Formats: sequence, C-alpha cells, structure tokens
Amino acid sequence: MWVEPNDLTVERIQFLDEHGKITGTMPEVSDEELISLYKWMVQARVFDQRALKLQRQGRIGTYAPLSGQEAAQVGSACALTEQDWIYPSYREGAACFVRGFPMKNFFLYTMGHLNGTDAAGAHVFPVQIIIAAQCLHAVGGAWASKYKKEDSVSVAYLGDGGTSEGDFHEAMNFAGVYKLPMVFFVQNNQWAISVPVRKQTGSKTIAQKALAYGMAGVQVDGNDVLAVYTAMKQALNRARKGEPVLIEAVTYRQGPHTTADDPTKYREGSDVEHWLAKDPLKRMKAFIVEKGIWNEALDKEEYERADQMVTEAFEQALNTPKSSTKEVFDLVYEQKTSQLKEQQLSLGSEEVWK
Repeated sequence: MWVEPNDLTVERIQFLDEHGKITGTMPEVSDEELISLYKWMVQARVFDQRALKLQRQGRIGTYAPLSGQEAAQVGSACALTEQDWIYPSYREGAACFVRGFPMKNFFLYTMGHLNGTDAAGAHVFPVQIIIAAQCLHAVGGAWASKYKKEDSVSVAYLGDGGTSEGDFHEAMNFAGVYKLPMVFFVQNNQWAISVPVRKQTGSKTIAQKALAYGMAGVQVDGNDVLAVYTAMKQALNRARKGEPVLIEAVTYRQGPHTTADDPTKYREGSDVEHWLAKDPLKRMKAFIVEKGIWNEALDKEEYERADQMVTEAFEQALNTPKSSTKEVFDLVYEQKTSQLKEQQLSLGSEEVWK
C-alpha cells in the first residue's frame, strides 16, 4: 500500500483568533495565569525593541529580534516545571527570561562578555549559534535524565530552518528510538534568513515529520499563547512517560533575521502586514480586556514597569567589568590541561575583551 503525502491531514490547534475571540472551548487557564502570560509577553516585546535600538547605536553586538514570536516562547516556557531544561538557539530571549535567566546576562551575551551565558541555576543551556546543534545537546540531557530516573523534560527550541539540518533529524531519530523525555519545539516563523519555509520542506507541515521518527506531532497557532501553553502542557505529560513530542508553532518573525539582515530585500510588504494583523500581544490584550481582567491603565503601567526593568538590566550589564582574555582558559575544561595552563600564563594580566 502506497503512503501518499496528501493522505495526511494536520489540524492546527487554536483557542484565540486574531481578534482575541475564543474559538471553541476555553482551556483551563486561570485569570492569574492569563495576566502572567500577557505580562511576560510585554516584557519580551519591550526588551526586544530596546535591544534593537541599542544595537543600532553600537552599544551591543549583533542581535536576533524576537518580536512576533512572544506567544510561542512565553506560552511554551510558562508550561514547564522547575526541573525541566530548555536548550535555546539565539532568538529565545523570552523563553529564557520566563525560566529565570537574568536579563542583565542576556545583555552581557550580546556584548560578548564571557559570563553572558551564565544561567544562574535557571535550567537554561547556553545559547547555541550552530543551527539545530542544540537538538543533539537536548537529547543528551534527556537521555541523562532518563538514566538517572529524574522527572525532567528537555526542550529544544529551533526555527523552521533548523529542520533542514541533519542534527535535527539525528536528534529526532535518537529520541524516538530510545523513548526519551524530550520535546522539540519548532517556531515556524516562515523564514530562515531569506529562505521561505516552502523551500525548507516538501511536506505540508513540519509537525508531520514526527511520524517518521515514531513520535507524536502537533501543530499550533504560534501567535495564540493559550494554544501554545495548552499544547506544551499536554506534550510535557507525554514526554515524562517516555513519549517524545514535536510541536510546530506557526508564527512570524516581524523583524530581520538579525541586525545584520535587511528583510525588505526578500519579503513583500503585504506579507508583513498580513502577519502584523495576527500580532500575539494585540490578540491577548483584546481577550483579557474583553474578559474584564485588564484595562488601558494597567497596560500603560505594565509597559512602564517593563521599560524600567530593561533599563536597569542594561545599566547593570554596562557597569559589569569586562571579561579578561585569561578567563577564556577557565571556561574550556573543568580541569585545565598543561597546554592551556601554559598558554594562560603567557598572557598579560591586563588584557580584556574590547
């Protein structure tokens, strides 16, 4: 019997439409949780807008904006328990903040400081620049968790472009074969730099790739924080039982790939406007205002609070002493080799990263 590509139908999970109206049954989320989800998204948006400006001013290095993907990151990260781990790429600032990663350290990371990836016990692995390599690291963490009989799940965050990498497929295969407590969270933001998703895969969805590796897959509206939060809760329950899951969150990267990119060279303005109408913050705000648990005064206050928080974090990062070149050698191995010790001693004590 032939298995035809068009035989498979994948239904996208959605609770909030682009106008903030409930579609179907309201998930079990308390008013306190709803407000918390929205506040985290506001914080992420404010941080992102400030970081973009700071890079343009030359005060931080290359930065990968996340605007448009707040619901995907916040909804998924808020569903995690304290013992779970996330393995981010370079665009997951919002998810990292939810997990407790210091905002100051994220700024330090953009400044090239050696302590910029210090998660301070937040169960966040260092940012991975190599596309999809974090999937292999996450599988290793999940395997260790299973071996040690820990009640923790490893979550690998990646974009649609990452699913074209061998590391993603190798990690999926390993997780499926060994039944690891693992969730692959793909933010399908439609673009891998200038390459559209239609050139990333010939399959109708990314979610269906799970089937080839013996695991469950689901597609959610990545701009609907309620859909993401609910789907991740369900995925974590399965993963803790040794059933790895692939989640495809369909969203949109509103800005450039990084500050070194110009999206106007390859994206149509009409496409951007189409997705801006689906903005995750606008729909969530509309929903909680309509529900009577939020208003314009609270919204203004929250944006001001977030702005102050970002300002303080940047000032702290700015006033942190620069890394010394000697420190590089302390971060390679737990115990330095004789060659590393010799190289470290050969450096002057005053050398610092510029």
